[in-house]
Amino acid sequence: MSRTLYLTEELIARPSVTPDDQGCQQLIAQRLRALGFVCEFVCRGEGAAQVTNLWAKRPGRSAATLVFAGHTDVVPTGPLEQWRSPPFVPSHRDGKLFGRGASDMKASLAAMLVALEEFLAEQPEPALSLAWLLTSDEEGPATDGTVAVCELLQQRQERLDFCIVGEPTSVERSGDMIKNGRRGSMNGKLTIHGQQGHIAYPHLARNPVHLAAAALAELVDTVWDQGNAFFPPTSWQVSNMHAGTGASNVIPGALVIDFNFRFCTESSPEQLQQRVNAILQAHQLDYTLQWNISGLPFLTPPGTLVDAVCAAIAAETGVQTQLSTSGGTSDGRFIAKICPQVIELGPPNATIHQINEHVCIADLEPLKAIYKKTLQLLDAQVAT
Repeated sequence: MSRTLYLTEELIARPSVTPDDQGCQQLIAQRLRALGFVCEFVCRGEGAAQVTNLWAKRPGRSAATLVFAGHTDVVPTGPLEQWRSPPFVPSHRDGKLFGRGASDMKASLAAMLVALEEFLAEQPEPALSLAWLLTSDEEGPATDGTVAVCELLQQRQERLDFCIVGEPTSVERSGDMIKNGRRGSMNGKLTIHGQQGHIAYPHLARNPVHLAAAALAELVDTVWDQGNAFFPPTSWQVSNMHAGTGASNVIPGALVIDFNFRFCTESSPEQLQQRVNAILQAHQLDYTLQWNISGLPFLTPPGTLVDAVCAAIAAETGVQTQLSTSGGTSDGRFIAKICPQVIELGPPNATIHQINEHVCIADLEPLKAIYKKTLQLLDAQVAT
């Protein structure tokens, strides 16, 4: 059994359902201390709601810093009876390792740590400064996790230059896709106000569903932007609609619509909010609208980090990786505020959050090798 596989199993065996870390970070910190890292735990909340965060740093000969980032928490298992084997008992079947968190993202954490150990064994005094940032609040509200550590680092004026987040980004095999950015996400809760009444006397009421129909059609048909070379066009989608009391003879007094923007760097939250308000006002609606921005878009164009990761993937696997900004949000959105170059790289993501989540064992060592080669390439560049 490889060291990467063994450590992945050790981490899976800890039932770290968000936000309970279950000692995963202590296990990692113990091995980081042996490599010369200074480890600091930043905890938020109390009792069962406590979030555990780890910040670890090892100075190099230069100030240029590479951060490995990720999360030790996992989503709930779902119905246990639907799992072919217990979700927190690492199990092997058909060349795959099964367990909750296998691909999201305990395999990445294990591969990162073993890669780091091998790199430092060969290069004990690297030019590159090294750091780790871990949280147990990525799969939850994400309010006391990476964002809290980033705010602390910003206050300390910590310098971060490169960051690799271990999110499962690959499709068929480790390294065939990396995320060099993510779209922003903004939610809106729109309430269209009408007047409740008896359905047989519509002239005595104002039906908010009827009133909103034309405006909704325009919002659906609106082209918000054209996207760009790295991002698809901004999209607007309704996620929920509710009106009425449940009675079939009552005109509702209000219509509540939940919607979401997934937006690229071509549109700002302020621009999107202004355009939505303009459409609603043009239709003379009586409405209230609440906004919540859960993440801003970020992008790392080809350059030092992207080039090093692409070269490492090609050298270790022969794969020409694909750059992508697709998918949901990640903690990279917080790190990008204090680090100019952020990418995400991990194993295939086909079974994340699913019953019987698993990772192919054959993907583990190539992933570790990619991380190690990236360390070598960045260290050589920083040293020159």
